[in-house]
Amino acid sequence: MTPKDSQSMKPATVAKKLGIYLPATPQEFQDSSISRDEFAELQANPPEWLAELRRNGPHPRPVVAQKLNISISGLARGGVEEALTTAEITELLQTLPQWLVTERATQAAVRSEAQRVKDEAHKKAATKEARENAAAKRDAPKASKRDHA
Repeated sequence: MTPKDSQSMKPATVAKKLGIYLPATPQEFQDSSISRDEFAELQANPPEWLAELRRNGPHPRPVVAQKLNISISGLARGGVEEALTTAEITELLQTLPQWLVTERATQAAVRSEAQRVKDEAHKKAATKEARENAAAKRDAPKASKRDHA
């Protein structure tokens, strides 16, 4: 890794962008800053340790929440405070404890409401645009037959 310069990132930033749990990374990674070129290389050609972390974890809370299809707050409400491995996530998905069923339903309702609000905003915008177009047509000066000749 490279010494810190204006085009380098902290290991925590890189871990977040890569979707990996920083404490599970090699010490060398944790102790150095990463250039943007090195970051691009990690994304394009992940070393074995990175591929293994992505495959089996432990995964950071945002990744765990995504895999369980719930919010990060839902993880906290369910008592999940630490990073989970892929096996632990799979076990939760297979056993579906009541808190997870509840949080998944809550997340589905939140997403549904967000989509409804988005659709309503699009509908209002389309209605407004149609009214503006109609008003512009109505207010436009009428062309006479002479203008077409």
